[in-house]
Amino acid sequence: MQAGESKAVNDNVAAFNGEKDEQGKVNVLLLGVDSRGEEQSRTDTIMIAQYDPENEKARLVSLMRDIYVDIPDHGKWKLNTSYFLGGPELLRQTLKENFDIDVQYYALVDFKGFQNVVDVLAPNGIEMNVEKPMSEKINVSLEPGLQTLDGEELLGYARFRHDAEGDFGRVERQQKVINALKDELLSLNGVSKLPKLMGTISPYIETNIGGMDRIGLVKEFILNPVNNIETFRLPVDNSYTNERYEKAGAVLEIDFEENKKALKAFLNGEDPSLASETTKNENEDEEALSDSQP
Repeated sequence: MQAGESKAVNDNVAAFNGEKDEQGKVNVLLLGVDSRGEEQSRTDTIMIAQYDPENEKARLVSLMRDIYVDIPDHGKWKLNTSYFLGGPELLRQTLKENFDIDVQYYALVDFKGFQNVVDVLAPNGIEMNVEKPMSEKINVSLEPGLQTLDGEELLGYARFRHDAEGDFGRVERQQKVINALKDELLSLNGVSKLPKLMGTISPYIETNIGGMDRIGLVKEFILNPVNNIETFRLPVDNSYTNERYEKAGAVLEIDFEENKKALKAFLNGEDPSLASETTKNENEDEEALSDSQP
């Protein structure tokens, strides 16, 4: 399959029907999978990347895969189950229904492609401060400390989750890795390797962004670089509880109103903590009013 073609997870999956942002921002649903093209594969990396060319801002939202959501026509399941059931389009629909957010594009990246991109972009590796020993189920063994990681090691670092922090720690590391790769891409070395980089990733990516649009977006990003990719995570702190259900296993039950407001604030360049605090105050006022009624 050539890059740019949209291969569904199964024959019943609809085409991707995302909507263009009214403010001219580019919103992309980023998905990481072990093996692109397998029927009913799962994704353990779910992100929304936003590029605002007018203000030269880039934002990255990581969504925890275990958020318990309503999946259109399928009932309540974990967020990543929506991809398993219906590919990128059903995941897009699920995000729209639960968080009132739509995305225009999607990019599905095979983790093997990520590894190869790192090795092309940075043959000498990417410097990363490894917080703790990491080895379980990542195919590499990492020791703590500041060190240079090749593609396989960086992928292992980004995917490690077998400690007390679990998926929350993994999401934080993934965001650190993307910022580090951004810095490498925007260096003169990265710009000179852009053609080779695009050729390297093409066999490992499935996206509805056309070839010319894809090149144009990357060039725009390089010619109008951002100082830092602003990062955010859903659910926000203190807005969820850990639950377990027989059909879904361990899940995150979240306050959707609080998280929707925080997400919209972040993507609009506002302080998401203020939106979250407003929702908490509103909830407390409602509880107080309910308690005061006979």
